[in-house]
Amino acid sequence: MAERGGRGTSSGGDSSLDKSITLPPDEIFRNLENAKCFAIDIGGSLTKLAYYSTVQHKVARVRSFDHSGKSQEKDHHSNMPSPYEIQFQRDHSCDVHFIKFENTYIKPGVVPTIQRPIERRKDVMTCLIKGCNFVLKNIPHEVFAYQKDSDTEFRFQTNHPNIFPYLLVNIGSGVSIVKVETGDKFEWIGGSSIGGGTFWGLGALLTKTKKFDELLQLASKGQHTNVDMLVKDVYGGAYQTLGLSGNLIASSFGKSATADKEFSKDDMAKSLLHMISNDIGQLACLYAKLHNLHKIYFGGFFIRGHPVTMRTITYSINFFSKGEVQALFLRHEGYLGAIGAFLKGAEQDNPNEYSWGENYAGSSGLMSPSPDLCPMQRARSGTFDMFEMDRLERPLVNLPLLKDPSTYIPDTVDLTDDAMARKYWLTCFEEALDGVVKRAMASQPDSIDAAERAEKFRQKYWNKLQTLRQQPFAYGTLTVRSLLDTREHCLNEFSFPDPYSKVKQKENGIALKCFPSVIESLDSLGWEERQFALVKGLLAGNVFDWGAKARPWLEDSYSEWIQRLKEGPPHKCALIFADNSGIDIILGVFPFVRELLSRGSEVILACNSGPALNDVTYSESLIVTERIAAMDPIIQSALMEERLLLVQTGSSSPCLDLSRLDKGLALLVRERKTDLVIIEGMGRAIHTNYYAALQCESLKLAVIKNSWLADRLGGKIFSVIFKYEVPLK
Repeated sequence: MAERGGRGTSSGGDSSLDKSITLPPDEIFRNLENAKCFAIDIGGSLTKLAYYSTVQHKVARVRSFDHSGKSQEKDHHSNMPSPYEIQFQRDHSCDVHFIKFENTYIKPGVVPTIQRPIERRKDVMTCLIKGCNFVLKNIPHEVFAYQKDSDTEFRFQTNHPNIFPYLLVNIGSGVSIVKVETGDKFEWIGGSSIGGGTFWGLGALLTKTKKFDELLQLASKGQHTNVDMLVKDVYGGAYQTLGLSGNLIASSFGKSATADKEFSKDDMAKSLLHMISNDIGQLACLYAKLHNLHKIYFGGFFIRGHPVTMRTITYSINFFSKGEVQALFLRHEGYLGAIGAFLKGAEQDNPNEYSWGENYAGSSGLMSPSPDLCPMQRARSGTFDMFEMDRLERPLVNLPLLKDPSTYIPDTVDLTDDAMARKYWLTCFEEALDGVVKRAMASQPDSIDAAERAEKFRQKYWNKLQTLRQQPFAYGTLTVRSLLDTREHCLNEFSFPDPYSKVKQKENGIALKCFPSVIESLDSLGWEERQFALVKGLLAGNVFDWGAKARPWLEDSYSEWIQRLKEGPPHKCALIFADNSGIDIILGVFPFVRELLSRGSEVILACNSGPALNDVTYSESLIVTERIAAMDPIIQSALMEERLLLVQTGSSSPCLDLSRLDKGLALLVRERKTDLVIIEGMGRAIHTNYYAALQCESLKLAVIKNSWLADRLGGKIFSVIFKYEVPLK
């Protein structure tokens, strides 16, 4: 196995890490013993290490008793036969780990050492561009604009399907400016020797401070006007003729030439940071205008998510371009070279053929440089920054039926922007944590270390929540979806892949037994009465009167839907995103599916690829559908004739991102000419996709079971959402 590195690559030899770091090496260098290849980008200031590893983890597999040779088990409480057995097994997946740290931490004689041969070095600029293209395509909310005077300083951008062309300004020890036109076509068009190394070097001379982070901390406390000469210092106020504000810097360090006094380290660091950031911003703006580019991505270790740096660069770009050019920053700007080197070194594994997702459990997130702002996260990672990505076995793409993929935003509420909502939901997740821990332990009653692992999960997820209280921007836009996904990632890290597995097993068994009587009851109803009963079935399991006159429907397009069924032709194909196991899928979704099939429509039933809460998974749906088909000739014939197709979504989340769906599902949607999309459940239809616009007819159905959310949407708890939407022609 070869170590494949970027610029300045070294075989490691005796080099490793200082023992003064706050975390044990095995917690920073996760799964290092299973690493397949390495890429090391050793810059003038920081080292970035990337490695590709095989990760062992526990998975919950379901298997029909009919195929296992075992007799059906019975649930001890209900005495009901289980429809399938659950087995927890070991499986493997592939992750990519990135660690970033200052070069001063590389010292001889300290473990862990990496002693593997170098196969070849990589071109620095090629690696940089490959890394940038990779994060722009694969990491949601990777890009943000910085707005100091906004309630939310970090404005994250929606991933655009077409990322080209753009200007990349990489600020490492020096500055490189690259025009990127396609994935393979780019051109170095300029640069500067005045960059991050200049700030570090001059800062060390001026303040006697050797650590880069400490220099940023000094700058954050400084007042540059004590050192810099402003326009008003020269002209007594604004220079109206040229349109220059009196507070603009006329001369960096200008006051130091004439003042007979000592200047504070804080003020000098702040002045130096302004000087270099302004210079880089103006240079980048000039190149962008010269090449007619409107997007500039800033990367490199100099940025580090530091507010003063980003504010100064943003101001400079806006000032010199008069708002025509946008300054954009990357959450993982320091990793671009290492990511590109990894991609080059791992070409035999075809990394670009897969989709990737950020693993929040293994990533330290976008951190403030101030140790005072988030001491817990700083204590956790010291001066080490970590970023982990999971390789997804199936490519993810946009749903072809999105009206405009470039403007699609999955999430209904942005918790980064809404402080009140953020406080409420973080508290909700904190209060629910004990219940999740108990559920996790109950899912593995025969495991001797389940309690210990559950406690580790509790601590990790609690720490993540505290970090997000202080730094809600850590993983991009904070949403209910990202909080749920972070919880799932933490559960998986401690080998709790499916805490609701036994609950789902029991509820599926009970619902299957009830299915024949429910179908018999529905078939006895007249057409209009049956349609309303079918809708009630989709929204079943809630605790209020479903009487037609008394129903508290916040969104009520039911009449329009019925009119469409009466007067319009059958839909060619309906795509249904299923929600929960048990009553929901078996007694709600399948009767609705059966009705659509009876009308002559084909149906694609999409379920989660992996477990999340009590949502039905693709593997569970296969067994459930097999059992239903044995009881119902309509379902059975539809399966045999391939008019009913079961597919996986590519997701393991309780919510739904229509821009990251399994490629096979997208192809099937096109092939079958899908003209109706049905999204059900709070996670998929309210927390996400409430405002999603599609090219075809759609139904969004849910019951609002949270009083705060009901109030936010203008209703009451247990209000019904029934949104039938027809796109404007």
